[in-house]
Amino acid sequence: MSRTFRFAPSPNGELHLGHAYSALLNGDLAREAGGRLLIRIEDIDVTRCRPEFEAAILDDLAWLGLDWERPVRRQSEHFDAYAEALDRLKAMDLVYPSFLSRAEIRAATASPDWPRDPDGAPLYPGGDRDLPAREADARIASGAPYAWRLKMDAAMAKAGPLAFAEQGRGPAGETGRVTAEPGRWGDVVIARREIPTSYHLSVVVDDALQGITDVVRGEDLFHAASVHRLLQALLDLPEPAYRHHGLIRDAAGRKLSKSEGSTGLRVLRDAGATPAEIRALVGL
Repeated sequence: MSRTFRFAPSPNGELHLGHAYSALLNGDLAREAGGRLLIRIEDIDVTRCRPEFEAAILDDLAWLGLDWERPVRRQSEHFDAYAEALDRLKAMDLVYPSFLSRAEIRAATASPDWPRDPDGAPLYPGGDRDLPAREADARIASGAPYAWRLKMDAAMAKAGPLAFAEQGRGPAGETGRVTAEPGRWGDVVIARREIPTSYHLSVVVDDALQGITDVVRGEDLFHAASVHRLLQALLDLPEPAYRHHGLIRDAAGRKLSKSEGSTGLRVLRDAGATPAEIRALVGL
């Protein structure tokens, strides 16, 4: 079976050197394996994602010399597929509607001893997890904001022990067959009221539907692989191999970020940089 790789940017800003590294690495690995390279536009955040950013991303990738299969998959065009997966989790009684606001969550988790997920966010305090179905339905019908969260303990019990194949290295040097630890995320958000999905749900559904065999992405997503492996097991989806790579960092050692205003690839292009120079900058 042909190996299939993907680069999956979100069109909520311009690409920076970190994106260029990941995209080029995926392209190099696909070519060396005689496999396929796909581009997926992860635009479920319809309030922040914009067509002009998508157009600029695809232009930058072509300028870098990447060649990928068409058509490009846009997540915003496939909400029905994610809703179907969410319905399967509902049918297994593995999700629940959570109603606490961000302010209520902050207040409930203010203690410095409150457990936190791998990204540093406090675990969801619950409280509405065991609401009677009639009360939860009434709150949803009233228009109350809510998110669908995974019943992590029940989901882990149903799936049993899990592991994933790490062909690179995690932040602490993890490699080989790595034990999945989804419980570190607590009752993670799976979907929202206005959008029937989340990053975690859409990415595992897309990887399965697109036949992705190799997920190559930054080490900042290493711990998310545990949640993804859990969802794959619950939804009977195939397990890809993972390769988490190091991050391109700025002079202060911080990872590059759109939200922090890291220098965009377009700025470097406009200043006269060539694709070969970009490769050299990112160490390829």
